[in-house]
Amino acid sequence: MASLCSACKTSPPKAEEKPAEKTAFQTGAYWIPEIDVRSDIAIVYGANDHEDMSFANRVASWRERGYQTQFMTGMAWGDYKDFYLGEWDGKNHSDIAQVEKDGTEIMHGEGSPYVVPDSTFIAYVKSAIVKKVIDAGISTIYLEEPEFWARAGYSEHFKKAWEKYYGFPWRPQDASVENTYLSNKLKYHMFYQAINEVSTYAKEYGKSKGMDVKVFIPTHSLINYSCWEIVSPEASLASLPGIDGYIAQVWTGTSRTPNYFNGQKAERVFENAFLEYGCMISMTEPTNRKVFLLTDPIEDGVRDWADYKRNYEATFTAKIIYPMVNNYEVMPWPERIYTRPYKLTNSDSAVLIPRFYSTQMQVMVNALNQLPVSENKVDGSHGIGVLMANSLMFQKFPVHNDYEDPLFSNFFGQVMPLVKRGVPVQIVHLENLGYEQSLKDIKILTLSYSNMKPLDKKYHEQLAQWVKDGGTLVYCGTDSDPYQKVQEWWNTGSNHYATPSLHLFELLGIQPNGKTSEFSVGKGEVVVLKTDPKEFVMDKGGDREYIQTISKLYADAYSQPISFKNHFYLQRGMFDIVSVMTESTNDQAFTIDGPVIDLFDPELPVLDHKSVAPGSQAFLVNLERVADKQKPQVLAAAARVTDEEISSDSYSFIVKSPLNTTNSMRILLPKKPANVKLTDAKGEEIQSEDFSWDSTSKTCYLKFENNPDGIKVDLQW
Repeated sequence: MASLCSACKTSPPKAEEKPAEKTAFQTGAYWIPEIDVRSDIAIVYGANDHEDMSFANRVASWRERGYQTQFMTGMAWGDYKDFYLGEWDGKNHSDIAQVEKDGTEIMHGEGSPYVVPDSTFIAYVKSAIVKKVIDAGISTIYLEEPEFWARAGYSEHFKKAWEKYYGFPWRPQDASVENTYLSNKLKYHMFYQAINEVSTYAKEYGKSKGMDVKVFIPTHSLINYSCWEIVSPEASLASLPGIDGYIAQVWTGTSRTPNYFNGQKAERVFENAFLEYGCMISMTEPTNRKVFLLTDPIEDGVRDWADYKRNYEATFTAKIIYPMVNNYEVMPWPERIYTRPYKLTNSDSAVLIPRFYSTQMQVMVNALNQLPVSENKVDGSHGIGVLMANSLMFQKFPVHNDYEDPLFSNFFGQVMPLVKRGVPVQIVHLENLGYEQSLKDIKILTLSYSNMKPLDKKYHEQLAQWVKDGGTLVYCGTDSDPYQKVQEWWNTGSNHYATPSLHLFELLGIQPNGKTSEFSVGKGEVVVLKTDPKEFVMDKGGDREYIQTISKLYADAYSQPISFKNHFYLQRGMFDIVSVMTESTNDQAFTIDGPVIDLFDPELPVLDHKSVAPGSQAFLVNLERVADKQKPQVLAAAARVTDEEISSDSYSFIVKSPLNTTNSMRILLPKKPANVKLTDAKGEEIQSEDFSWDSTSKTCYLKFENNPDGIKVDLQW
């Protein structure tokens, strides 16, 4: 490790003014040159003092290098030994862990349990963490991953919370469907309440210090939590006044979770990531919250560098194919990425990140700083939505009455047949139906209560009105899962509906019978398919009727046939983004005419065309769409470019990126440079490893070693 920087001797700084906050990374480390990523924001993780550096000095080490500093801490786990062992309030809280039926405590790591967020823990987060970081001048706080495992719910703390919330003694969740539902609903409520209290405190305490504190929730998608059997407040948090937005925690580890399609169980990383990001964006767009989209060049699982690279390209492409968002967490834990060895393909040897991969990764990361919001849409037939709800997390564990939903197939059955045919299906959250934006561009909406339930009757009132105003609803399900009978609003008080869908059908004025029923309702239409959506994907060819139904409704709604294809393609500023899928309409490659610069190739070649094979992706600079072609400019680089100066016969700039990495860059110039000079921060000239000129594109290629202190590039012609 490098020696401590001079900033580590300074006192805690005052709150800083915030410039643009487009890119970020999170780190538990203090600044060292090997991890100087050069994003806008360094999110410092954890408020504890480390053995070799205090929290305040960790923050200062990043501020000294020009970063905006923000803060992140876990809401369900963390390095909170002062709380667990009684140093904070003199009482031992080591029994705070979430507990399974057999008494096993669920741990995030040694000495770090997943907690039951009771009032004492909430008080600790407020006073020992949030107050400390606000006092250190930090005004943006991330409360990460409020997670309660579905298999938990047997600790004394949870039993007390149950009795307080429900007013009757705790019941073991494995004993009945009703108990499972009540248990998960309480888990959901406990973290909702914890986030509400902590975010409200952060806002109020910040205001008392003259600071405008922002609070964000880094969280996995509702899709992933449902797959992994975790309960979290998810979409409901977007309506809390204390929440300013989210980080969408989507990466290879979440997106490689297998699912079924056409009767085959497999990993489908791009398709999953596309849906996960869409799920997170649909939580924030209607509520005007900000969302950062995250991906990770590696993952928690120990694989090899080739696996990391392949799946990083897939998840990265899924992220940038959403043109309405241009805020990104470019990576978590750069110390893990740059300084920890991982194995090579077909070898037991462990090595640090290969230079070709770190160069490619840094080209991709720095391109995010250039990536604009765009009004363009990914190609395909838009206007089809699939409904989700937080209650998807309530029905996953354990299995009751032999009704199973393998690998979350009742959800994937509604979306994967469309995504695999190149239809950019949109996720819609039941909790957000009250916002006009939620259904603004949707004409066809699918719904199933096979694996979720409506937690409020107002959702049905909103859906019924939408249909009467001209929308088309497709309801899929047999309503035979055991959770249809839990005590909820549709079967209590004055309501006596055997299933929640019957309440919706009554509002719509329809009485479905037979396997398929079609109804005109007001200006809209309703189709009921009495099939659980899991059958669309678990059986080979099982989606035939579903696809035929959607195709017919689309043609009726838009007076044109639905478009089926094997790819997604987007033009976004000067960038071309494409993913070509397997298991799709055909096995043809997708070709983009050039000249283009291939940003997934660390040598940044200029190609006259790019052919993208099924199962792969591409991220390209299209030279035909570069703005102001007469202006000298860096089109792609494995380093961040600053301090640009342009004259009639020269162009200079400074580039910074982590130590022990290689910069590769392609630069647009009016003519071939006669002189290229590279100078380090000490004023000493260094040599490039490679230089070439491409006369067709009028670009030069440069390659040299990076330095976080900066390399000045002078080009003269």
